[in-house]
Amino acid sequence: MRALTYHGTQDVRVDNVADPVLQHPQDILLRVTATAICGSDLHLYRGKVPGLKEGDILGHEFMGVVEEAGPAVTRVKRGDRVVIPFVIACGACYFCERQLFAGCETTNDGRGAILNKKDLRPGAAMFGYTHLYGGVPGGQAEFVRVPMANTGPIGVPDALSDPQVLFLSDILPTGYQAVLNAEVAPGTSVAIFGAGPVGLMSAACARLKGAEKIFIVDQHEERLRFAAEQYGAEPINFAKMDDPAQAIIEATQFRGVDASIDAVGFEAKGSAVETVLTTLKLEGSSGEVLRQAIAATRRGGIVSVPGVYAGFIHAFLFGDAFDKGLQFRMGQTHVQRYMPELLEYIGLGTLRPEAIVTHHLTLDEAARGYEMFDKKQDGCRKIILTPGMSA
Repeated sequence: MRALTYHGTQDVRVDNVADPVLQHPQDILLRVTATAICGSDLHLYRGKVPGLKEGDILGHEFMGVVEEAGPAVTRVKRGDRVVIPFVIACGACYFCERQLFAGCETTNDGRGAILNKKDLRPGAAMFGYTHLYGGVPGGQAEFVRVPMANTGPIGVPDALSDPQVLFLSDILPTGYQAVLNAEVAPGTSVAIFGAGPVGLMSAACARLKGAEKIFIVDQHEERLRFAAEQYGAEPINFAKMDDPAQAIIEATQFRGVDASIDAVGFEAKGSAVETVLTTLKLEGSSGEVLRQAIAATRRGGIVSVPGVYAGFIHAFLFGDAFDKGLQFRMGQTHVQRYMPELLEYIGLGTLRPEAIVTHHLTLDEAARGYEMFDKKQDGCRKIILTPGMSA
């Protein structure tokens, strides 16, 4: 089959690789009809996450048609059209029973080995996201083996197109969980840092939950304009002002917003000191966005973090957070928990996640898509790849 594989920093290629086969009674084989390039994939593309090996198949946002099902699969059957959550969860362990699917204890045997911590409880495996998260081949391919198919895949009606439902796999539940963690409700205010796909899905979900005021902070005018037009967000271009948090404070009676959402993560452009420290591997992440979020949030408010972080952070203003009595809520998304209700919103037309898509490419054009997404070329917000589609 054809699949997008990793060959080094900023070097991904579509190669011919071996077809996947069933390995476990709860496996299914999926024929991929649509897959997407995620902002988290760019961390891999830039060589920022350990545990990638040459030839690894990338991609964790995908959907398709069940081609074959293992003997223990009861949730789906051959011919079903399904969306696959990026988190692979068993459904039966301590965390899965509490609907904390990203904490699954049984599906990931890679993290402890990579970090040399044999007693580490690793959290769930993920598709296409390094051997740190299980080394499971991803979905930017023609076919995928999907483990634990009794916990995760959700059937979608034929009346809904692939672009309408594809983002149930990751960015829509991720934005939704961020908004729930932020306790967004009618009359509240929220600042969203980052107008990439997760930031835009956070804005959509904040609007869904009745936020009175949504600020969105980014440096790309096209993305800011889209957020303003599509979700009624108030755009703030941090390239044009020294202190976005101060602008937010001044616009909220000098209190700050009820909650901030950090949809950027560890690759935020930081200070000169942070740049040197991260280059020397003396720290894992830039704290620039977290500092802005702490500053922009009112006393007693919430900082919600769907953005990916790694390691420790220079100049984390814990004293400021303590003084303001802030709550921090964060982590990988418990995708399976939110997929059913989000599918209902899509079916009703209340959510239109496909609105953020700017480009449709073939799978064979995936390398060009990564470069375009990484460099924000041609107004790129989100790319859908289709195996077998004509260019």
